[in-house]
Formats: sequence, C-alpha cells, structure tokens
Amino acid sequence: MDYIVGDEKEKAKLDAIRGKAPEEITEDDLRFLARRIRQNVIEMVFRAKSGHPGGPLGLADIYAYLYFKVLRWHGPNPDRFLLSNGHVCAVRYSAMALRGIISEAELATFRKLGSRLQGHPSTKFFPEAENSSGSLGQGLSNACGLALGLRLQKNPARVFVGMSDGECQEGMTWEAAMAAAHYAVTNLHPFVDCNNIQIDGYVHKVMAIEPLHKKFTAFGWEARVADGHNFSEIADAFHWSLKAKKRPRIILFRTVLGKGVSFMENNPDWHGSPPGQKERDQALAELAAIPV
Repeated sequence: MDYIVGDEKEKAKLDAIRGKAPEEITEDDLRFLARRIRQNVIEMVFRAKSGHPGGPLGLADIYAYLYFKVLRWHGPNPDRFLLSNGHVCAVRYSAMALRGIISEAELATFRKLGSRLQGHPSTKFFPEAENSSGSLGQGLSNACGLALGLRLQKNPARVFVGMSDGECQEGMTWEAAMAAAHYAVTNLHPFVDCNNIQIDGYVHKVMAIEPLHKKFTAFGWEARVADGHNFSEIADAFHWSLKAKKRPRIILFRTVLGKGVSFMENNPDWHGSPPGQKERDQALAELAAIPV
C-alpha cells in the first residue's frame, strides 16, 4: 500500500486528479484533496506520537490550492516555496505526497529517527525543501533574499512563503517587510496563517499584532484579508498576489486551528499535542463524514 489513509477507490480518484492540468482542477477536487490532507495529518501525528496537528488542519484548504493550482514544479525556472512556521510541516509533506512529489507511504515515517520528514523541515535531510525552519520569524527574510537573487539573475521563478501570525511578533519579520518594500520585491508572494493561536495560547493575549493588514500597509505593502477555508477567496487572493507590479503584496488568511475536527477547532491545546487512539479515531471519523 503506497498511502497511509483511504482505500483503492480514493486512490483512483487521487490518480485522476493528478492527471489533470491545474485549470482543470475543480472545487470538488480541492475539497477532496483538503480532506485527504487532513486525514494524513491526523495519522502522521498519531503514529509519531508527537507533532502539531492544529495548524496543519487549518491550512489544508490553502495548501491543496497552492500545490495543485498555483505552484509550477516543472520547466527551467520552477517556483520556490519556503515554509517559515516549520512546525506545521505535516500539511506540506501531505500536500507534496498528494501531488506525487514524494510517496504517501513515506508520510508514515514522519518525525521518526532517520526519516527525511523531520518535525521541522531540514534541507540536510530533505533537499526538496528550500529552507530549514523551526526558529520562527526567519522565513520572510529568507524568501526576500531568494527573490532578490532570482531577480538579479533575471530568473522569472516566483517565491512563495508560508508564515504564521504568531511569528509576526518577531522583529526580524518586520526588518524583512521593510526591505521587501524598499526594493519593491514583487516576485515575492507571502501568506500568513492567521488563526490567532500560538504555543502559549491566543496570539492577542500573548502579544497582540492586530491590525496586521494596516501594519504591513504602513511598511509599504499591499495587504489583503481572505477566508482560508473558502476556495473562491483563496483563488482570488493568490491571483491578486501574483499581479503585484510596484509593491509587494501579502495575503492574510483567516483560518480555524484544527479545522474539520470538532474537539480541536480553535483550541490552543491542539497546537502541538498528538491525538491518542480515541481522539485519532474520532478525528478520522469526523473527517470521513465531510462531503466532497
């Protein structure tokens, strides 16, 4: 078996989706992919007995769209994707497996000794990653430098970076934001997972960052707020980002931590706690009941 959840019928459906061009991927396909990502995340973290389920569940819709509709993997100038909030890497690994970049069977090695799929991505173990991450706040700086380098080389590749709202408490994020605006780095396409939860609780209680869109605007950016669980809004937001001409643009996706699993939704306890057998079974049952 080359997958860790699902059955042969679902495997056939996934193969059919993989055979489509990005413009042929439907919203129903995306809902199927997002559900499959969430199921994989639960199983991965459960088997590892460690990891972060909440953030990846909340990001599943965005990553389904990103990996199947946006990122260009082939050709001489492939897009680059950096993950700043590395602890949510289960969603990236799962999306990559569904896309066929790695096998779904490898997801079962998540956070195991000797695995390429570390709990925080490492280019040493996983060269498919553009950056090693774990210490929050570095991703926007990494991506800004990469985007500037590509521009100097006249390379048309686009640079995407996934960030978290909690890391916007870090000064390094704002140094990068200032630099990107100063140099008009329009081949840089960051998005922020705004679920208002970090490891110590709710972001607004740990250190308030809102109004985030006004802060980025004040730093010389254009900012757009979108519903990270609405495929129409996700599509419009990425399309808008890719049309940047004079100033960098950033998407602030409003998401629900633990989306799709009732007892995990908006609950800080599930930021970084693996489910036990009972919780795993309930989570998978709830996800399986979601219509696609």
